[in-house]
Amino acid sequence: MVRVLSSRTVRPPSPRPRERIPFTSWDAAFLSANYIQKGLLFHKPKDQAALSTTAHVVDHLASALADTLAVYYPVAGRFATEQHKDDTGNVVGCSVHIDCDGQGVEMLHAVADGVSVADVVPPDADVPRDLVGSFFPLDDAVNYDAIDHPLFVVQVTDLTDGIFVGFAYNHALSDGTAFWDFVNVWAATARSMLGLAPPSSVTPPVFKRWSADGGAAAPVVLPCTDVSELIDRIPLPPLRERMLHFSAESLAALKERAHQDLLAAGDSVSAAALTRFQALSSLLWRCITRARRLSPEQETTCRVAINNRARLRPPLPQEYFGTTIYAIGTEPVRAPELLERGHGWAAAAVGRAVAAHTDESIRARVAAWTAKPMVYTARFFDRTATMVGSSPRFDMYGCDFGWGRPVAARSGKGNKSDGKTSLYPGREGGGSIDAELTLTPEHMAALEEDEEFWAAVTPDAPVTKGEA
Repeated sequence: MVRVLSSRTVRPPSPRPRERIPFTSWDAAFLSANYIQKGLLFHKPKDQAALSTTAHVVDHLASALADTLAVYYPVAGRFATEQHKDDTGNVVGCSVHIDCDGQGVEMLHAVADGVSVADVVPPDADVPRDLVGSFFPLDDAVNYDAIDHPLFVVQVTDLTDGIFVGFAYNHALSDGTAFWDFVNVWAATARSMLGLAPPSSVTPPVFKRWSADGGAAAPVVLPCTDVSELIDRIPLPPLRERMLHFSAESLAALKERAHQDLLAAGDSVSAAALTRFQALSSLLWRCITRARRLSPEQETTCRVAINNRARLRPPLPQEYFGTTIYAIGTEPVRAPELLERGHGWAAAAVGRAVAAHTDESIRARVAAWTAKPMVYTARFFDRTATMVGSSPRFDMYGCDFGWGRPVAARSGKGNKSDGKTSLYPGREGGGSIDAELTLTPEHMAALEEDEEFWAAVTPDAPVTKGEA
């Protein structure tokens, strides 16, 4: 269905001295995970002579990307490994670093014959996974593959009435916070090139890697003779996927229900600290657990991806460009008890897990990992847990490259599993959230019968032709 018409390498406009940036424990732990695959759906440009064809759009995006890589130069690099030997010459481990030598990123121009915007975002229906997946390059790549592949690949796919810009971005290079900052700077550069905005003043990203003692970051050494020994490529079972919308009003109602539950239980402290995120996580955790029909003795947790920047002391700046996230979890609870204790208790449990993630706990995890380095693989997946990732704080809909805001944000097949939910900002703003939920077909069918869950979901508004 999708045909690639052309490919080009995009490099920073001028060379700079070669540089190597060492991996931290946070970076190295992600080597076996998939690339981030996120993409933005647009209507076709109107009244823009410079963007009259998709080929012109690709040229425009490539030119702006080259200028952006002058600032975000590690994105144009590659990963490289180094063996570490003892005094007798025996290999005791390997380290990984970013080789910043302007090797470049890749941009593809593709076409999806006969595919419209409406085909990509059908309302109140499953995400068409095979179709959307075809809009992303490096479909099965893991982060370690950047030894040979670009750290960033863009696929611009021409639709009958729109354009899909798909990104494959290495997750060991940075986390989602830094990734979306990078894409927004690229978009601002693109608007400036068309004279639609003044040249953007960019707060420079911080490439210096964090270290626990505040000094220069030393390479972390992985226990292997070749890093490929640590990489695990495990196929996941078939999944169904829904993009579910929660309006600001629906989220407020979820929060208020949890608040009243906690007040009724005498937990005024947890009630006062409640957030909409906790309330939504509670709904997902409890309803997914119910759909799984776990046995009475099975325990479950709600795990959440959390940004370490502001929790460290001293805090890392927002502009820190690297991977600095952990997955934290609630205390385990037996499945029947989770459902019996109710919405408010589950929301408070998520809040306790978030509050416990302090500078002290982060440093303890770094120390534990340093004592026994490891790479996260799919074998660590907890089949009874609910995982909440990404963030509605990421400015996806601010990515206007010069012809209007995106119609929708979608993702590829990477880093998905049964019970994984990724949160996006709602397109209309105002505090709304979209939740991208993946479940096995059996569990999704059970969730579709859950009245509590669907009472909180806001029906999709169909995308109208030419909506901007």
